[in-house]
Amino acid sequence: MESMKSFVTSLLKPGMVFSEPVYINDNQVFIPAKTPVKQEDIDKLHAKGISAVQTNGDPSFDGPESAEAAENQAAKPEASTKDADTKNVLLSLTEVQERKGAYRNYMQLIERMNILLLRIASGDTVTEHHSVSALSSQLFQSLRTQRDQFIDYILGGEVKGNEMAKSSVNTAILSALIGQELKLPHHKILNLVIGALLHDTGMLRIPKEITNKQGELSEAERQRINSHPLLAHGIVTRELGYHDEVGNIVLQHHERWDGKGYPFGFSGNKINLGARIVSIADAFEAMVSQKSYRNPIVGNQAIKNLLADNSRRFDPNILKVFVGIMGIYPIGSIVGLNNGVIARVSETWPYAPLRPKVQVLIDENKQAFANEQGAVIDLLKEKSLYITKAMTVKELAELNA
Repeated sequence: MESMKSFVTSLLKPGMVFSEPVYINDNQVFIPAKTPVKQEDIDKLHAKGISAVQTNGDPSFDGPESAEAAENQAAKPEASTKDADTKNVLLSLTEVQERKGAYRNYMQLIERMNILLLRIASGDTVTEHHSVSALSSQLFQSLRTQRDQFIDYILGGEVKGNEMAKSSVNTAILSALIGQELKLPHHKILNLVIGALLHDTGMLRIPKEITNKQGELSEAERQRINSHPLLAHGIVTRELGYHDEVGNIVLQHHERWDGKGYPFGFSGNKINLGARIVSIADAFEAMVSQKSYRNPIVGNQAIKNLLADNSRRFDPNILKVFVGIMGIYPIGSIVGLNNGVIARVSETWPYAPLRPKVQVLIDENKQAFANEQGAVIDLLKEKSLYITKAMTVKELAELNA
């Protein structure tokens, strides 16, 4: 068993298939080779307190059954809640409902990243340099034609599960958008995407009893958490074989503009440019994502929180670029207008961030629209209309109850 690879239970997903048998308790076969993992299998591991399994095989979603199961798991809405019901009726795009086009590409990026994280967690990183580079290229190419849809999915939280993989992909998408706006060379944007995808991999080497701890961390535990950029740098440079242009992104993404960050206390322009970009993208992504300890913050409030930084954590010039990209009301935001209309932001104008283009979800007569059927209103042209508030999905669900 010593020669086998260890896979963290928390990264197993329904539909995952291993090329060799999966073992627990010495030589006890838990899942036969080429047999899709089921949710009940994962539940059994958790019930028994088993934090890792062992195998000589590699995970994939290659089989037709497993691919379908994985896609269903990743995209399955929380049908038991009124929030999700409302979201499917009023907010989801046709591509999301039919799991095609940009949405399918977005899900595939997350599933591929989850496989990479699983292998990194097990220490099996010998052949993963090419996989990470290929994933970053796929993401960058997809952004050329699917930029707005990806932003929409980030704010909408359409995919459930695979939280670390989703966060990594979302941070990489936002970082790439900043890199493009800064007109960085192509190869530097690709390195930026790789760094963003891998920036939190050091967390995979922190004991689960610390990362999953409920309540306040001790000083020693906090120091272990703060060591994750150093651990990530080792994974990226020594295990995956990337050079320091990528390594410094993951190493410095928790440094602060005012010099009060970690691990080195760098400040200002001494911090790697890519790390400064990822820091902003990561902070925004964290705010708009569902967390175990709080609900997601609406995009408008997340932007306000960033603007309130006052050059403490973030490079003010890069932050200005990011706000210009996203707008005060980012694409996908749910907003209320002064005439009672509830709408979804569909396009933003950098030169007029308070007056985006919106698509009606509920009109002034309380009629709800789905499948992109509501009218599109350009607030830049309709001078009498303006946004009065930003709303959460929960608030929209209550309104439509």
